[in-house]
Amino acid sequence: MKIYPKLICCFLLLVFLSGCKKSSSTEETSKSAAGTSATPATTAPVAPGSADAAASAETTAKMAAAEWALKQDEIKRDSNGQWAIQATASSSYNDAQGTAGWSANQVTAAPNVDKYGDDPAAWASKTPDGGIEWLDLKYPKPVHATEMRVRESCGSGSVIKIELYDEQGGGHVVWQGNDPTTELNYLMVKFPKTTFRTDRVKVTLATNVVPGWNEIDAVQLVGTDQ
Repeated sequence: MKIYPKLICCFLLLVFLSGCKKSSSTEETSKSAAGTSATPATTAPVAPGSADAAASAETTAKMAAAEWALKQDEIKRDSNGQWAIQATASSSYNDAQGTAGWSANQVTAAPNVDKYGDDPAAWASKTPDGGIEWLDLKYPKPVHATEMRVRESCGSGSVIKIELYDEQGGGHVVWQGNDPTTELNYLMVKFPKTTFRTDRVKVTLATNVVPGWNEIDAVQLVGTDQ
């Protein structure tokens, strides 16, 4: 009879110790989880709408604008570049003649359109989306050409061909294709130096390619005497 109380006490002791171990394990797990949640959070990425993101976008835009301005200035100051002194066109908006707005003569001299969009300081054809239109340009001196730069200022992307005329009047196509120009920018076409000299250029557009009027601000011929 005395043995049973001892056995009962041992059994209860084992149960008690087993329970403590499980509780201890649970406590350690809880502490571990609590320790993990207490770890400092890493720095979150800049939210798109935050002030830092806006400042970064503004800085990027300013750098792009400065780069664009430098490129425009470089083109204007190119010692091997020359601007047209005479121009005729297949048509002009309002049948403009002389120095009237949108006349062919608006393509002569250096660029003077500062913003993308409709501007009487550029040439425009009589009607929009009419199909094939062209500009025929004369330059101060004949050169062995290496590049053409067409400054498009509205409805950019409609130029399809550029031809140079030699001193005997023969035409030579130096570029024909899809015009990638967008916004206020140049279509810049480089090619091997011509064996002939030229002071006359013809730029052909397909005005139905880009909806609305397609305007040209200026066209630069680049080349050398030799």
